[in-house]
Amino acid sequence: MTSPRRTFAIISHPDAGKTTLTEKLLYVGGAIHLAGEVKARGQNRRARSDWMKIEQQRGISVTSSVMTFEKDGVTFNLLDTPGHEDFSEDTYRTLTAVDSAVMVIDAARGIEAQTRKLFEVCRLRNVPIITFVNKVDREGRDPFELLDEVAEMLQLDVCPMSWPVGMGGEFEGVYDLYANTLARPEGGSREFMGAPVAFTGLADPALADTLSPEGLARLRDEAELAQGGYSTFDAEAYRGGDLTPVYFGSALKDFGIAELIGALADYAPPPRAQPAEPAAVAPEGKEVTGFIFKVQANMDPQHRDRIAFMRLCSGTFKRGMKLTPTGHGKPIAVHSPILFFAQDREIADEAFPGDIIGIPNHGTLRVGDTLSEKADVRFTGLPNFAPEILRRVVLKDPTKTKQLRKALDDMAEEGVTQVFYPEIGSNWIIGVVGQLQLDVLLSRLDAEYKVAAALEPAPFDTARWISAGDAGDLKSFTDINRSAMARDRDDNPVFLAKSAWEVGYVADRYPKVKFAATRER
Repeated sequence: MTSPRRTFAIISHPDAGKTTLTEKLLYVGGAIHLAGEVKARGQNRRARSDWMKIEQQRGISVTSSVMTFEKDGVTFNLLDTPGHEDFSEDTYRTLTAVDSAVMVIDAARGIEAQTRKLFEVCRLRNVPIITFVNKVDREGRDPFELLDEVAEMLQLDVCPMSWPVGMGGEFEGVYDLYANTLARPEGGSREFMGAPVAFTGLADPALADTLSPEGLARLRDEAELAQGGYSTFDAEAYRGGDLTPVYFGSALKDFGIAELIGALADYAPPPRAQPAEPAAVAPEGKEVTGFIFKVQANMDPQHRDRIAFMRLCSGTFKRGMKLTPTGHGKPIAVHSPILFFAQDREIADEAFPGDIIGIPNHGTLRVGDTLSEKADVRFTGLPNFAPEILRRVVLKDPTKTKQLRKALDDMAEEGVTQVFYPEIGSNWIIGVVGQLQLDVLLSRLDAEYKVAAALEPAPFDTARWISAGDAGDLKSFTDINRSAMARDRDDNPVFLAKSAWEVGYVADRYPKVKFAATRER
């Protein structure tokens, strides 16, 4: 009998405290022994899940890390997504690989733009969400105001599972409304030391010995209003994506972490059926199937490794078994499958539906590939998106052309950037969704490939994949518009436009040609 699986992602706006929460979940889950700070080379201290050089310099997450840990008989697969909006593509694909999500909200800021975008992605796939209102130990907005904002902006029923006793300078702890326990700040650092005090309920007179008169009065008044004014918890409504349980806490000070892990274990769904052709794949299926949602190069720069992250969807995977990728149809033997904890890894002898395993490869596997025993299924819903920024790549040393092409192909294979090869002209064009991706591109070219390059404006603003029912219509279009034509790394024809207006204008002139802003493999 395998242990239950909970595969989930953490989503938030930058600076809401997502990386700190990730650290504390791993710490409470027993996966690390020092939360938030781990010795790195040169005695630098950095978050354990943020390992790329530019992440350490800027203090942001720009890649998706996978971390597995076990607690109380449950295996948790945590996918830490990029918080920065310039990496929304990577986040979107990561969210295809999870069964639930934790949405982190800053108590002072409420729902911010990126949080809402990521929520909409979750809604598209009916991913159930637990809300964690972070930083309640600091000055923040009224809890009722925050709950109303979640309900109104996201069109969700909300159910407060815990309640803060004051905020900022008046913070006296967090009360669990369902377990009737109080987590109190202790010591000079005012952290939670891991021993909540149990009560018979909010009317318990013993609360008066623990809280100030003002704090107790506020807790009783607000908790009564909260429990009467918002939905009661309904596990089915949560799993259906209609209700979000809300926990208040502080990742930095350890409030609400154990409750969050408990909620994931008790309420979050186990591995779910995944959309596929010809039919959805249920986790109970005997045939081993999975899909690649991420490829990451050079996680270990010393070995120039290349890891494809696969979400296992059905069957029991055994080390050494042969799986066939949809990309080229030749079976590959998976001899060294990896289970992850950020940069730490161990060989996996077996894996089960919901698990994320890493498959070392040299360009064989790509984002969007399906792997299966019989090659009779294809998972859907992992598209490439049309880039919003296009730049020409200019080499500072012309002798490094071969290295540049290898680097650009590698990063396009990862799905982080896209590369287009124009029909006319020798400068390759890079397409990205956000400006920060360009900074990461240059940083990685220099650090990992020893290629010095610069970026200059391209004469184009956006790109569209083109197709037509009749090959003659497609050829006619490409011949006439050859100066604006390019090929992507899969040799698909791409129309490069100077503006979104031009895309619309050209599409009207050529009604038999389809201009697509997304493309599935």
